[in-house]
Amino acid sequence: MKFGEFELFVVSDGTFLLDGGAMFGTIPKVLWERTNPADDRNRILMGLNCLLIRTPVENILVDTGLGNAYDEKFAFLYGVDKSQTELLRSLAAAGVGAADISKVILTHLHFDHAGWNCFQEESGEFKPTFPNAVYYINQGELAYAKEPDPRSKPSYLPHTWEPLESRGQIALISGDKEVAPGVTILSAPGHTPNHQIVKVQSGGLTACFLADLVPTPSHLKAHYVMGFDLDALTAMKNKERVLKQAQAENWLLIFEHSPEVKAGYLTEDLKIEPVELASL
Repeated sequence: MKFGEFELFVVSDGTFLLDGGAMFGTIPKVLWERTNPADDRNRILMGLNCLLIRTPVENILVDTGLGNAYDEKFAFLYGVDKSQTELLRSLAAAGVGAADISKVILTHLHFDHAGWNCFQEESGEFKPTFPNAVYYINQGELAYAKEPDPRSKPSYLPHTWEPLESRGQIALISGDKEVAPGVTILSAPGHTPNHQIVKVQSGGLTACFLADLVPTPSHLKAHYVMGFDLDALTAMKNKERVLKQAQAENWLLIFEHSPEVKAGYLTEDLKIEPVELASL
């Protein structure tokens, strides 16, 4: 999609399944299953939507999906499906190779957002997937990933950051940060203590990659927060703040975990008017 002087692409790493109750917290199933039907194991379909920002001078990738460093048990448990596409194939469809990415922005380091940070060679060694990229990570998020609380520990996998550290490819940031003209990382904690979203501005237009602040259009209501959110009240406040600004300024919203409607504009009644953002 042409976006001012930029091009925006949703680049998919396939789909997976997560427990519907965990995705909607205290919201009763009788409400959330209307838009997100569950399978016989109470799992709902989730997209793995990353964002490729093509500027006149570089290629920037926001989040890196689930990756491929998992075993059959993991794939079965989470219903991983990459039969249609995965991240590197999606990038190739946009004419971009791994070596062409100059910046990778990580909204946080959960395994479904940072999986392709690194890949595993046949020897078992992990190496950066994007060899020429600087990986932007919030310094508090990295510190938390290294020493997480017991509930969060399974969500953090050291191989997604340790090879980057050893090769000096990480740029640690704190708070809001413009990493390229028109591309700004914004603090939006709640899901994790240092969770971030990404704002893109070009030619008088604004888009926002919401990550896990609003993972799908079904989570637009303030109290529709996930059981995964470490601080639900903070997540609610930040969601209200961001969506209020998005509505007032007509931002294009991009949803990381929606399997169908991946982008759109917020209407007055808190619904999404879909936009066909190039999806690969």
